[in-house]
Amino acid sequence: MLPSDPMSHGVEGILPVVLAAGLGTRMKSRKPKVLHELCGRPMLAYVLAAASEVGGRKPLVVYSSATEAIRSAFAEHADFALQAEPLGTADAVKAALAVAPDEFEEMLVLSGDVPLVQTDLLIELIDLRRSRNAAVAIVGVHSTDPEGLGRVLRSEDGGQVLRIVEEKDATVEERDIDEINAGVYAFDARWLRRRIHDVKPSAVSGEFYLPALVELAREDHRAVVSLEVEDDGTLAGVNDRSQLAAAELELRMLINERHMLAGVTMVDPIRTYVDVTVELAPDVVLEPGVILRGSTRIGEGTRVGAGSQIIDTVVGRDCVVWASILESSEVEDEVQIGPFSHLRPKSSIGRKARLGNFAEVKASRLEAGVQQHHFSYIGDAEVGERTNVGAGTITCNYDGARKHKTKIGKNVFLGSDTMLIAPIELGDGARTGAGSVVTKDVPAGMLAVGVPARLRKPAAGTEPDDR
Repeated sequence: MLPSDPMSHGVEGILPVVLAAGLGTRMKSRKPKVLHELCGRPMLAYVLAAASEVGGRKPLVVYSSATEAIRSAFAEHADFALQAEPLGTADAVKAALAVAPDEFEEMLVLSGDVPLVQTDLLIELIDLRRSRNAAVAIVGVHSTDPEGLGRVLRSEDGGQVLRIVEEKDATVEERDIDEINAGVYAFDARWLRRRIHDVKPSAVSGEFYLPALVELAREDHRAVVSLEVEDDGTLAGVNDRSQLAAAELELRMLINERHMLAGVTMVDPIRTYVDVTVELAPDVVLEPGVILRGSTRIGEGTRVGAGSQIIDTVVGRDCVVWASILESSEVEDEVQIGPFSHLRPKSSIGRKARLGNFAEVKASRLEAGVQQHHFSYIGDAEVGERTNVGAGTITCNYDGARKHKTKIGKNVFLGSDTMLIAPIELGDGARTGAGSVVTKDVPAGMLAVGVPARLRKPAAGTEPDDR
């Protein structure tokens, strides 16, 4: 999760720096690459969370004019340094050092497009650098498919990193090396401030690259060490939509596993989509094709049926949601919804209410025990306890210019195809006849029938039960 405040258990003296100045042209998008979402959050959010836990403070994000949108998206969660021109990773770190406070003795550098990076690995890298008093510590990944990536060249005893060579510059023997540079670094900040300006531009691209610091450290007789890890996918960069989908699948499986270990049943985890921000209680059951987004919370014992989508909605205990869409709403305990119901934003459904086939509710409160079973629309309304909404009933809340309110009391019976022309109020126990167009308030206990509806007293014995 993205912490709201710097973490208190970070490693002291570390400044985490996240490189996010590249637009990501292979994404073929106007949106900066690191703002593309994984399981409900921008990929940069995951990197910032890991970096914050390590540093115990807000990370410093390096951005460019092409990625200006990052500043507003993460204004509360990071500090920022502008890289005026896209001149490579070493130039980006130079931009970070220009605004970084002098008291930091170490700098952790990682990329904003590696969303699955783990905090434990970053702490292990820092500990390794400290234990060896190294100028530079890198993460070296033993990859089964190193093609196109920079290789880590070591001393004969394997203890020292001599240099990092890009594949296009590597010999045949060097290309056989399976250890690649993951692009995650820990630096002695004092040494880095002194030597960053000595990085020479690439003869091919003219850009300044961080791996060049390895050879500068060797010139200074300073150690360069590598934390060797196996390729488990957590350090894979996201450069295009295919890699974005692969990262989302990996993260989704981790999220689903966490919920299942906590007592949630997923009939088919592969086809269950749960954002990282969603909260699920024990004994929730999710059927195939369920999508849960945003700030959704699902209570204990609730079953969400196949094909349902629930977005930013709180659902209580022991509910059933069947092939329906719920948006930005609240559902109390023991409610049944669906199939094919739709809660639009700002709807609130009371305990033991029932919404059935093609029932739609918008910006309305349905009190406990309301029955709204078939082909009906309740908008901008208050519906009292135990009211029955007949098939085809509509609250006509919009006059073409403004929305108007409908108030319906307790134990009201709305006949099939009732049209309620708002603003209008129906008292407790009121009734409407099938096909009525109600244009005036209906007092408690009265019957409205006809087009336009006229008021009558119900015939003896026809009043609705006080259920």
